[in-house]
Amino acid sequence: MRTQLSIDKVRGPFVTNVEEISGQDLLDCNQCGKCSAGCPIVGVMDILPSQVIRMAQLGMEEVLESNTVWICASCLTCVTRCPKGVDLPRLMEALRQISLREGVSKLDLDALPPDLVKAVPQLAIVGGFRKYIK
Repeated sequence: MRTQLSIDKVRGPFVTNVEEISGQDLLDCNQCGKCSAGCPIVGVMDILPSQVIRMAQLGMEEVLESNTVWICASCLTCVTRCPKGVDLPRLMEALRQISLREGVSKLDLDALPPDLVKAVPQLAIVGGFRKYIK
């Protein structure tokens, strides 16, 4: 399926939402590819980190279907290599949040052992679910 590009799509609600949640300007990325070249887990991603940014820049909501968004380890290697200072892990987290808000997955605390729920801080449980439930 081809996505038709337009100014409405590139500056539309999806792009605005990603930028607001992440605090990043998607157009800061000039697609140099250093984030993808330095990523230690790029071998298991279905699309490259630079492609995730490009798809988001173009307003392609199909990026939410990518496993890369969920696999990103947020190790910050990409951030240290980026000549423009784009914080890619923040973008990945924004995409995960948007995906979850659209109902990609639901949190099912009943599936967790009760001892774990009592012992682990709520923030750790929610953070783990947000990142690994897809």
